[in-house]
Amino acid sequence: MPARIQVPASARRGEVVQVRVLVQHPMETGYRYDDNGRPIPRNVITELICTYAGREILHAQMTQGIAANPYLQFHAIAEQTGDIELTWVDDQGVKGSARQTLHVTD
Repeated sequence: MPARIQVPASARRGEVVQVRVLVQHPMETGYRYDDNGRPIPRNVITELICTYAGREILHAQMTQGIAANPYLQFHAIAEQTGDIELTWVDDQGVKGSARQTLHVTD
């Protein structure tokens, strides 16, 4: 499952930066039926964790109320150059991850 993380190309130490995340995932609720009338099994991202330079900055537990291809936006304080890493797992146990480096200047 591909994902995209957007952060500024660089930031000054102490600056508040916007982090935007888009995960491509169907987020099936389990309430829909296929063309043959069979229920489509529930498959949603249940846990999404974002770390910055190895420290957790976001931990979300999701439910079927979240739309397909979830988009999240949040803020972090630029402390040091480091990776912003996103990891997630869905109902089927499929795991995914994405990474983007935030470059911090003095």
